Amino acid sequence: MTDDIILTTMNDLPGYEVTEVYGECFGLVVRARNAFANIGAGFRTVFGGEAKGYTKLLADSRIQATERLKEAAAERGANAVIAMRFDCNEIGDIMSEVAAYGTAVRVVPKAS
Repeated sequence: MTDDIILTTMNDLPGYEVTEVYGECFGLVVRARNAFANIGAGFRTVFGGEAKGYTKLLADSRIQATERLKEAAAERGANAVIAMRFDCNEIGDIMSEVAAYGTAVRVVPKAS
């Protein structure tokens, strides 16, 4: 159940105590746009404006990378990922790589 995995970009999780650290985990997505989309984006670099196709591609890739990160954390027994970050790169000028990564941990609510 990846809906039960808590993600945070912080190094701790207020209201929770880290009881186990499982280490680094990641979710990775590599996608390519079709040739016609690349031509359209090329025109955007000449005339200006947002390349909406690429914006959607990267937004969708971040969502999918985050889901894969949650799956990887759950497979290790974690219920949270702290210090979560994104990394984006281009491969060969035709593909985009998006990685979501962080530290897989088990947390429990702090006693009041």
